[in-house]
Amino acid sequence: MELIFDGAAPSGKAADLMKEAAEMCLEREGVRSEDTEVSVTFVGLEEIKEINKEFRNIDSSTDVLSFPQFNDPQEIPAEGRISIGDVVICTEQALLQAEEFGHSEDRELVYLFVHSIFHLLGYDHMNDDDKAEMRAAEEDIMSKIGLERQ
Repeated sequence: MELIFDGAAPSGKAADLMKEAAEMCLEREGVRSEDTEVSVTFVGLEEIKEINKEFRNIDSSTDVLSFPQFNDPQEIPAEGRISIGDVVICTEQALLQAEEFGHSEDRELVYLFVHSIFHLLGYDHMNDDDKAEMRAAEEDIMSKIGLERQ
């Protein structure tokens, strides 16, 4: 698993936890992690607002955006080097949320990343059942890396 960071990358600990979490997400979904990559970009509030408006037609900032390479995870090739998509994290929003929720900055950054990885793997939260399934998957991974909710 290779994470390609762009922008103000997180501390070494958060970056290491992101890689570990991504590998666990892929394993959980039966996607090989070797030779798999994800681009991770860290931006500010204004930049994520612009990206959100351009790609989702929503004129507001958000905490994370996911851009999957494949419409269906079944399309992910079983061999060869592959990018499963791009993740854009708003660092400012993540830090505000960490303070609001009373947990570490690392926990919030890694959670947003895990949330986005599951989007890249086909999860969504458009209805209550899908949301519950996605949250359970996220919390499973966060617990395994020692960043569960307090």
